[in-house]
Amino acid sequence: MAFLRPLHERVDRIGMWVDRKINGFPKDICGYDHILSHVCVFLTHKGSARVLYDMHETTLHPNELSILLPGHVIQFVEFSDDFVFSRALISKEMAKELQFHIFSHDMERFHIHPLCRLNEIQMERVTALGTIFSAIVEHSYEDLPLRRKMLLSQLAVGFEFINYYRREQDKQWSGDRSLALFARFRDLVVAHYTESREVQYYAKILKVHPYHLTRVIREVDNGRSPAEWIEQYVIKQAKQQLESPDFRSLKEIAYMLGFSEPSSFYRYFKHATGMTAKEYRTLHGER
Repeated sequence: MAFLRPLHERVDRIGMWVDRKINGFPKDICGYDHILSHVCVFLTHKGSARVLYDMHETTLHPNELSILLPGHVIQFVEFSDDFVFSRALISKEMAKELQFHIFSHDMERFHIHPLCRLNEIQMERVTALGTIFSAIVEHSYEDLPLRRKMLLSQLAVGFEFINYYRREQDKQWSGDRSLALFARFRDLVVAHYTESREVQYYAKILKVHPYHLTRVIREVDNGRSPAEWIEQYVIKQAKQQLESPDFRSLKEIAYMLGFSEPSSFYRYFKHATGMTAKEYRTLHGER
């Protein structure tokens, strides 16, 4: 989505960006997939929003925080007129560096259940941290030479708070092996979809039989099979490239997505969408 490009460039340059108490999104972004480029933290203050995260529908309610990871797919379905939220975007590099500053964080838990319910006191504390983040990122590097270190230290505090706040929820979910397997499968597809689109490849890494993986994914994902999930994810990546203002040839996109021959990509895309990649680009170019 072109309107997000300046924000993404800012996040990559600074390491993090915070928008506090935004009143809704542009309505025209609803219904479109967006593959996340950064760690995205949402904090809902008021109203609600229906979203698809990795093709699973969930609803954001007041006093809920969610952490969504790079490479995964979010789509806003709709949001209420009174929807108010704060958002923090953290670059991949900052997130990796953060791992060395925290003690107990397990990112996988946010894949299984990305939402964290907060009580009023917890909400106040998290909101206060957001104010601190905002104050730091709005300073230039020249004004605040230790800005990155300050952000990392405050992020470490924030993640440890969230881990503490989630402890009761995590106890409820600890025995859900099916969801844990699905979360690991999704992570692997995000990391390796350019290397393989075969279910057997992912089953081998997960050390389960392909039949078992298929059965579990179908149960968790409303009947959708791992093969269907992989195909839909690859097509979402292809569509984002075809819509991108960074114009790449169809041949370049084919190789970028891991196809050995452009013709294989053309057939794959036509089979999945019912139109050619060229037709899709013509209809859905840069928005």
